[in-house]
Amino acid sequence: MTPLCDTHSHIFDEAFDADRAEVVDRARETGLDRIILPAIDSESHPRLLETLEQYPYICRGAMGVHPTSLTAENIDAELAEVARLLDCGVEWVAIGEIGLDYYWSREHVEAQHRALRCQLEWSLERALPVIIHTRDAWDDMAALLEEYSGRGLRGVMHAFCGTIEHYNRIRRTGDWVFGIGGVVTYKKGGVAEVVAQMDLRDLVLETDAPYLTPVPFRGRRNEPAYVIHTAHRIAEILGKDISHVVTQTRINTTRIFGI
Repeated sequence: MTPLCDTHSHIFDEAFDADRAEVVDRARETGLDRIILPAIDSESHPRLLETLEQYPYICRGAMGVHPTSLTAENIDAELAEVARLLDCGVEWVAIGEIGLDYYWSREHVEAQHRALRCQLEWSLERALPVIIHTRDAWDDMAALLEEYSGRGLRGVMHAFCGTIEHYNRIRRTGDWVFGIGGVVTYKKGGVAEVVAQMDLRDLVLETDAPYLTPVPFRGRRNEPAYVIHTAHRIAEILGKDISHVVTQTRINTTRIFGI
């Protein structure tokens, strides 16, 4: 079978400190040959860099600042650190994880929008894809990306949980794929119903480890090896063979990231 790729994992998180090497080994035994590690913020960037150095044969990194890490007070410092690390010699495969998140608070929405636009511009300047996080902000995200239509944006809409209307609006603004993870295996949440209406050529596999663990491991720490369960669920929803889903999502991953 075509090798699997987890397009979104945070195995540099402290949740993996006790067994990170074993997690990587299990991923390889499951058939993964690539794990993409999106950045979070300046506090965790050193851990990201260390993990990339330890596992260069399977891990690739993205650099950016997560929207929930931003405030009006720290935005300049966080963006400056992203800019510095983009030029630190690492061969980044994307700018991310960036985006909008209104779930926890709307206090720093202005900072989130400013940082998102700044990092989108950097992606265009560097011809890099983006990894975009969106939570409780799909209308705003679709509207913002529509402003960039025709400028050549490409990337992943991470943990997609918008409506079919959001999917159609966003896919018209650039070359986008939509990250599908463990939530698609849950009985509630609505993601499976939307995936049933999506084109497999627009989907990539992800875990968001250590979060959003798929059934049958829900309630435990997530890890890259579990991405196969998401692939099986997508195959079931779309009525496709699992090998076809793995091959097509791999083609989609290669198209966006070039790996």
